[in-house]
Amino acid sequence: MQEKDEPGRHTQEWVDQLAAIVAGARAKLRQIKPGKLALYSGCELDQEGNFRLTFFNQGYIVSHHDFLVREAGTGKEAPAFIQSLLLTYLVTADGTTPSGRWVSFRELPGGTFYVRAFQSYTGDRLVRELGGGIRAFRRAAEILGGRPLSLGDAGYSFTVLPRVHLALVYWAGDGELPSQAQVLFEDTSPHYLPIDGLAILGSQLVGRVLKASAQAAVA
Repeated sequence: MQEKDEPGRHTQEWVDQLAAIVAGARAKLRQIKPGKLALYSGCELDQEGNFRLTFFNQGYIVSHHDFLVREAGTGKEAPAFIQSLLLTYLVTADGTTPSGRWVSFRELPGGTFYVRAFQSYTGDRLVRELGGGIRAFRRAAEILGGRPLSLGDAGYSFTVLPRVHLALVYWAGDGELPSQAQVLFEDTSPHYLPIDGLAILGSQLVGRVLKASAQAAVA
């Protein structure tokens, strides 16, 4: 990740970096007992022994014999990006109970070096591209199933993965100060994804809020 990173470029770098280790992740996952893996990751085991989980409210099934990720319902193989993220989540998960304590990206292990880039394509992007200000933010966050938080002028938490929750907080500007927004993480998030993976989730969350806002505006 570099200081002038862009979300699309960063996502592709993530896929490129993880493509070489997906096979290794699958090999490691095969060594973990299914019940233990389900317990650590918060996934559900279905009758066939496959793992079921949701990513941004979309259901996925991870087969127990080859750890291939497919979309629930359609059975369609998930894109490489999703495969990489979900398998990394499974292999990193250590069962730590989500804390509910929110921290900034800077406070995550390794986050200090990348915080400017992260803020540029998350909170700054949201303020820059969101039409309608705080009202549009609230509406989009609620469309995505966000749960209200007592943070900022408007704040919402989102369940991204079974044991990974993100918050998005918005401060409305006035005549002197511009509006601001920030993505927050539970301080237990690094027990489930490395810093690059968490950065991707923050970018994904902002992108989805912007998309929901745009769709609501034309509905």
